[in-house]
Amino acid sequence: MLLRVKVALALTGTTAAVLPMAFQAAGAASTLAARVNTAGGQVYERSGPSPQATALRLHADGAGIAVVCQVYGVQISGYVRDSPNWDRLSTGGYVSDAYVSWGATRPEVPWCGVSTHAAVRASVRTSGGSLIVRSSASTSGRALRTLRNGTALNVACRVWGQTVTGAVRTSAAWAWLGPGQYVSEAYVAWTPEQPVLRWCGEAPASLTPPSTTAFIASAVAPARASMHTYTIPASVTIAQAILESGTGSSTLTRVDHNYFGMKCFGSPGTIAIGCRDYATHECDSSGCFPTTASFRAYRGATDSYADHGNALYTLPRYHSALRYVHDPDSYARALQAAGYATSSTYAADLISLMRRYDLYRYDTSSS
Repeated sequence: MLLRVKVALALTGTTAAVLPMAFQAAGAASTLAARVNTAGGQVYERSGPSPQATALRLHADGAGIAVVCQVYGVQISGYVRDSPNWDRLSTGGYVSDAYVSWGATRPEVPWCGVSTHAAVRASVRTSGGSLIVRSSASTSGRALRTLRNGTALNVACRVWGQTVTGAVRTSAAWAWLGPGQYVSEAYVAWTPEQPVLRWCGEAPASLTPPSTTAFIASAVAPARASMHTYTIPASVTIAQAILESGTGSSTLTRVDHNYFGMKCFGSPGTIAIGCRDYATHECDSSGCFPTTASFRAYRGATDSYADHGNALYTLPRYHSALRYVHDPDSYARALQAAGYATSSTYAADLISLMRRYDLYRYDTSSS
């Protein structure tokens, strides 16, 4: 099912609900020594893992830095390497790993934790036995080797697979240890807390578009692709994306490429690659209240648009709207009538956007 609009807007607003679990304030930790390498220039330390985050201070070429842990953020092409990883420093800010030199051998840099953003470590936790490393994210995968209880793990990313109940939790997520090597996260313990791991195959975090016009330009191709496959008017899809994603600025959109607030209900479905919990607000007739909800994560924008189109095309509640695939305004009204959103002005909001930016022109194969 689709997220109702009031919840989606809570994610795109300026309250604490918009912050993802990983990008919270920090704590102290032991550090790893490194140096800034810019070939003569300077690099900004920023408040988050993005070049759009607030600049905190400048570091000169060759300056020593103390790295606490790393997070996954916006891809940067730097002097040393191309990387989506950002190193959190002992000063509390972030520097792109694309401008960091580690000497002869790069150390294992731990991930940052969910709430404290200190370094966290993963290890095997069983009831005393060994954990099997498998060739796929399933207990039917070929057994490759075993790991003793307490063995340290270097987890690069995660995949969605078979649900397993283990010594730590019940989970459908599997930790990726290397090519063709997986262990169920039901047996993975993080100390002192979990990080926010990317889903394997997920694109790096995106930047907030500089304008609504820029956002629309990026939305045309996936919206038209969805229209051709699922008959949903591209104008309606783009207008919904503007509303649901905060014009591409929401954390859910930037980190997990979810443009329509699509929720998980125990499974990411057939197009999304995983599920992640976010703090948000649910709203009903009595008002809004804080809660946690599970949302779908995608490889990139194209998959998010496809999943949205598939939902509108296949869910019975929206079948009445399919009568208006050549009448976008009526299609928007039919979506509201079918209960797509709790907002009494949802259809009017969509129509206003379609008219303001002449989104109707994208309902043809070219413009």
